[in-house]
Amino acid sequence: MTGMQKILDNGVSSGDVPFIVSMTGNAAGITWSGVSGEAAAGCTASLDTAFRIFSMTKAIGCVAAMMLIDRGKLSMDTPVTSILPDWGKLSVLDGWDGDLPILRPPRVRATVRHLTTHTSGLEYELYSRDVSKYLKVTGYPSILSGRKRALLSYPLTSDPGDRWGYGTGIDWLGQIVEAIDGREIDDFCTKEIFEPLGMHSTHFECDILKDRMASVYQRNENQEFAALEFFPPAQPEFYGMGHALYSTAPDYLSFLRMFLNKGQLNGNRILSSAAMEEMLANQMQGKKFRTMYTLAPLVTADVELPEGTSHSFTCARTEADQLGGRRSGSQSWAGVCNTHFWVDLKSDIAAVFMTQSLPFFEPRFRKRYEAFEAAIYKNL
Repeated sequence: MTGMQKILDNGVSSGDVPFIVSMTGNAAGITWSGVSGEAAAGCTASLDTAFRIFSMTKAIGCVAAMMLIDRGKLSMDTPVTSILPDWGKLSVLDGWDGDLPILRPPRVRATVRHLTTHTSGLEYELYSRDVSKYLKVTGYPSILSGRKRALLSYPLTSDPGDRWGYGTGIDWLGQIVEAIDGREIDDFCTKEIFEPLGMHSTHFECDILKDRMASVYQRNENQEFAALEFFPPAQPEFYGMGHALYSTAPDYLSFLRMFLNKGQLNGNRILSSAAMEEMLANQMQGKKFRTMYTLAPLVTADVELPEGTSHSFTCARTEADQLGGRRSGSQSWAGVCNTHFWVDLKSDIAAVFMTQSLPFFEPRFRKRYEAFEAAIYKNL
């Protein structure tokens, strides 16, 4: 594809990204791949480079839940408490009396759909001043602690179904899959998703990938990247399906190509075509995305999605054709260390654009990502 490699090389040489691994594909196979820069000191980036994919884990967790829906064991409207009674311990944070939180019971029962569309009332402390304060004054552990108690650390910031807010809902969803299926989520995903799709470099622990693991680079006050130790918790009490996975660009592209093939890849079907259609439809029930304003600018920039963006059962959903870009119905998401993907079913395009850098979605990274997407559609 004309100009694609130049976009990667220019991004690295300009200091906009520390390195890049990117790939595109369609239903039939891989259509392009390119790499640029060093993924770690003295180690050139390659298609074998392993990444902390953080929130790109979420789409896999949602597919796991959709498989149970497809098998008649769950529905999008199943109340969370009917499977996980502990959800009933969560309260809505209704304000503050000095440093004392004012809590009340939720007025609406949360459902599986609320969890997957981030309308359950749960929000991350990175984007919610109230949640950040609550964790500080209570001393409760963060979701990245790996402690199961962390599921109960986060109050609801609104009643379920009231509004969109980005949070820990998919970590609860993984627990639902475990409770219904009987297997732990890592075993379920390995047997039911990774092995059928040929995702042999996707794991819940990084040990097996350590020789291929990229470094994380954080931009400092001099606008230069410096290596940073940053990992999901090793050997946690539970694997959070909001953040736990390590993977590679080819593996994740295989996962996305399953979308283009309506639930199957290379003759292995994991979802029916009807389930795929339901999973990828707009499930927001009229709610709209809100801009995520950062409380930790060294970790993430503000995040604002295009007007009209909705949410499917799996990830963000583009509702209108974008000029020179994605078509309506496209699905996309990302991980906090700037691993990004989208899948455009109408154009038969799946793409990954992956590095390991902070802050998430900073303007300099975003510029390169948008140039990459524009070049793909220009080459159609």
